[in-house]
Amino acid sequence: MDEGIKARTKRGSIGTQWWSRRFIDLLESFADKGRLSRGRTYARKGQVYDLRVTPYEVTAKVRGSLPDPYEVALGIEGIEPGNWRAVEKELASRAVFRARLLAGEMPPEIEWVFAELGLALFPNTAADLHLMCDCPDWGDPCKHAAAVLYLLAEAFDDDPFLILEWNGRSRDQLLTALRHGPAAAPDPLAIEDEPLSATDFWTTPSGLARLRDRPPAPPVPPGFILQVATPPPVKIRRRPLTDALLPAYEALATKPE
Repeated sequence: MDEGIKARTKRGSIGTQWWSRRFIDLLESFADKGRLSRGRTYARKGQVYDLRVTPYEVTAKVRGSLPDPYEVALGIEGIEPGNWRAVEKELASRAVFRARLLAGEMPPEIEWVFAELGLALFPNTAADLHLMCDCPDWGDPCKHAAAVLYLLAEAFDDDPFLILEWNGRSRDQLLTALRHGPAAAPDPLAIEDEPLSATDFWTTPSGLARLRDRPPAPPVPPGFILQVATPPPVKIRRRPLTDALLPAYEALATKPE
């Protein structure tokens, strides 16, 4: 049997880079804490193996109490090809994003680009994540799926482009699109030149009639900037400054009844 994958962190949180921490923070905001804890134990014992990331689905095998391993699949809706073309065009038009991605870096602000287009890189709720395991536990997640989720976060640490792969775009596909630059397609916001007359002076130009509002961006959680920004070397009572500031951000985001 293949050797299992062991989580690198032996205690505390799993995931070190901003993108893996963002994924885990969202996961822990809506999933059952007890099942997640048991999943971390499985991940640290090396009971997960054959972890594979493919478009819209992650698969793995997890050793449990029975001789045969359990089959686990983590599905998401992902991003449709048409929306990916819009993302690629937007990223290619921004020199900083294009340069950093072509250099193999994942800028924290990239999530804002997706949000501006009404798209999300990570599952924001339990309904966005489709967990499947052939174990008898009907929990959501079961400990086997939870173990795979934590090891997926560490895989994101090693290769952030796996986040995009899971959402439907491979590294090669994205970088090829960025190397070609923005597509030479008609600008949907452009207004066609038309001769001006007294009759249609107060009439909305035909180009504007084709404008459509973008879908609303997914909500950004309170304190998101504290997660993606480089923390200052300041501590309050031996705690990082960001930990001390987070309750204030959450309080500001709370709407009065």
